[in-house]
Amino acid sequence: MAKGFGKKELSMKSRFILLVLSTLSLVACGDGQADSKNQQAVDALIKKTKDELVRVEGGTFQMGDFGPIDPNLKGSDKGLPYSADQDNKPLHEVTLDTFYMSPTKVTYADYDVYTQATGKDKINSTSKFEMQFRQDNVPAGVDWYQAKDYCDWLAKETSLPFSLPTEAQWEYAARSGGKFIPYGTSTGTLEKGTSIPTQADVDKSTSAGDNSIYAPYPVRLYPPNGLGIYQMGDNGYAWVIDWYQSDYYKNSPRKNPQGPSSGNEKVVRGLAPGEGLGGRLTMERYHRKPDLTSSGNDKGTAVPYTFRCVVNVKEIK
Repeated sequence: MAKGFGKKELSMKSRFILLVLSTLSLVACGDGQADSKNQQAVDALIKKTKDELVRVEGGTFQMGDFGPIDPNLKGSDKGLPYSADQDNKPLHEVTLDTFYMSPTKVTYADYDVYTQATGKDKINSTSKFEMQFRQDNVPAGVDWYQAKDYCDWLAKETSLPFSLPTEAQWEYAARSGGKFIPYGTSTGTLEKGTSIPTQADVDKSTSAGDNSIYAPYPVRLYPPNGLGIYQMGDNGYAWVIDWYQSDYYKNSPRKNPQGPSSGNEKVVRGLAPGEGLGGRLTMERYHRKPDLTSSGNDKGTAVPYTFRCVVNVKEIK
C-alpha cells in the first residue's frame, strides 16, 4: 500500500482521476466534432467556389471611357464621353490573359466560414448599425485587407492563384469581354425590377428597416451579364488589387496592367448598395484607403465595400 494513503483515500483518488480523464476525453471529442463540422463547411465552400468559377477568355479591348467610339450611341449623344471624370481617360488598348472569376461577390455566409476556420472574429457582428445589414446571401462588407486575406486563404487552401482582380480584369469582365457595354447588368442598362432592384426588393433583403436605402441585397437577385457574372457595378463598391493613381491610364502598360507599384488608396469600382442608387458605369473609377480610415484616422464602416476573387490561370484542370 502506498505510504500515507488508506484504501478509502486510494479509491477516491482513483475515481477522481477517472472522472478527470473522462471529462478531458469528452472535451476533446467535442472539439473534434466542432473541427470536423467546420472542415466540412470549408470543404463545401471550396468546392462551390471552384465549381462556379467563370472562365473569362482573354483578349484585347479599349479600356476607359469608350463613349467617343461607341457605335451604339446615336444622334446628339454620338461621339460624346459617358463620364465627365478625367481619371478614366485616355481610352487605351489593353490585352489580358485568360482568367477565371467568381460569378458573385463573396457573401457573409462564405466569409463566416473563412473567419471560423482561421480563428478570426466574425465581421460586422458587434455594431447594431452594421448587424442590421448582415444576411447570409448578401455581399460581405470588408476593407481591402480583409478582402485580400480571403482570396489569399483560398489560394492556400486550393493551391490555385486566387487573388483580387486587377482593375483591368474587373472592367473587362463587367463589359462582358471588353464590349461597348455601359452597365455590367444582364441588359447593359439600369432597369428596376429587371436588372437592378426595386425598393421592395431591398426592403425584404435585410432587417434594415428605415435604413434599407443603404442595404445590400442577394447576390443573385437578377440575371448576370453576358459572361454569367452578377452585379458588376451595383450592390456595393468592389475592391480590386490596384493602387489608385489619377493619371495612370496615360502610362498604363498594354499587357496585363497591374496598377501603380505603390500608393495611398486602392481603386474601387461600382456603387454602394441600396435602392435608388442604381449602378455605376463600367469605366468609372473611385478610390478609398485600404483600411477605410479617414484623414482623422477614424475608420468608416466596411458595409458598402465588397469583393470577389479571380484565379490567374488559363486553364483549371
